Amino acid sequence: MPAHEQNFFDIIILGAGAAGLHCAATAARRGRSVLVLDHAKQAGKKILISGGGRCNFTNMYSTPENFISSNPHFCKSALSRYTQWDFIAQVDKHDIAWHEKTLGQLFCNDSAKDIVRMLLKECSDAGAQVQLRTEVLKVAYDNENYEIQSSQGDYQAKSLVIATGGLSMPKLGATPLGYQLAEQFGHSIKPVRAGLVPFTLHEQDKDAFADLSGLATEIQASNDDASFKEAMLFTHRGLSGPAILQISSYWKAGEAVTINLLPDMDAQQALREAKQNSPKQGLKSWLQQQFPKRLTEVLLTREQWPQKNLADYSHQQLDDIATTLNGWQLKPNGTEGYRTAEVTLGGVNVDEVSSKTMQSKLQPNLYFIGEVLDVTGWLGGYNFQWAWSSAWVCGEAV
Repeated sequence: MPAHEQNFFDIIILGAGAAGLHCAATAARRGRSVLVLDHAKQAGKKILISGGGRCNFTNMYSTPENFISSNPHFCKSALSRYTQWDFIAQVDKHDIAWHEKTLGQLFCNDSAKDIVRMLLKECSDAGAQVQLRTEVLKVAYDNENYEIQSSQGDYQAKSLVIATGGLSMPKLGATPLGYQLAEQFGHSIKPVRAGLVPFTLHEQDKDAFADLSGLATEIQASNDDASFKEAMLFTHRGLSGPAILQISSYWKAGEAVTINLLPDMDAQQALREAKQNSPKQGLKSWLQQQFPKRLTEVLLTREQWPQKNLADYSHQQLDDIATTLNGWQLKPNGTEGYRTAEVTLGGVNVDEVSSKTMQSKLQPNLYFIGEVLDVTGWLGGYNFQWAWSSAWVCGEAV
């Protein structure tokens, strides 16, 4: 090994995000010389804006069932070997105060900057170098080492780790570099698309919901593959909120989504009881007990429900209204795409990567970690947990 060569490292990691930094510190602690390269001006840009600036850094209930992949078994090994409790222990070691928000989601009390500072300190303490504002121009392999040509000069390494993330949030500097390098070295890419992303609506629905922008309501969003009970938010472009972001990762273009507007109520039973107990109550009045006034008005208009007393509806008419309330069918026009998506679905085919070390099965000493792989977590800290787990098992092996 040309030890005299200043630009030679045991490991070069492309990407100074969650996975890249965590992997760098883990590998450097094992005595490896590590260089992290990133074209951004700042490390961990996605960390900094996540969770409203407080970074939802993991989830207490993280299990392999919370991840989407063409091979759902792939994530099991890494997630079991480096768990949410392992990362929480590191956060605690750095005296970062945190709290659980809802559904096991853990956030910094103060700022996402605490997590980035922690990762950078772990890197510097272990001796890993992090170099920003460095654009990778070309990567080659000479049957022994990787040669990286960059805007800041040329570097060589025995091992190369791709931690470049996906295509979501291009404003933060997302590029397809990781997929391009994977293909360069013979890997296949599972089709990529925006995940955890708001829906856009067809014009007629957009017009119907125009007055609801900013209104949130608890719902259950479902399709054939998944179901999520959380808040839905009407926006001036369409639908957002946690329940919608979650179901978007399972949605396919042209498909309808079932939205239960009263997830804690059997609307058929409730309406029949209301008819019996309060026959003179109007449907509008009953709906206003369940929903904000603006949503009631839109439902009455959109569904063309006549405004009359419950006694004047037949059982069948009330049952039809109940069916809509518990199973409202909505066909999105599309999604807002990568611009606002939190993650990228699809990615490097995991069947071509070792689940225990993240090493390529096709190319010597090449590794993939984090979002660039075809592993996507639910909303709520799961994608960060995949970054930590995949980075750690790679850092222990590389």
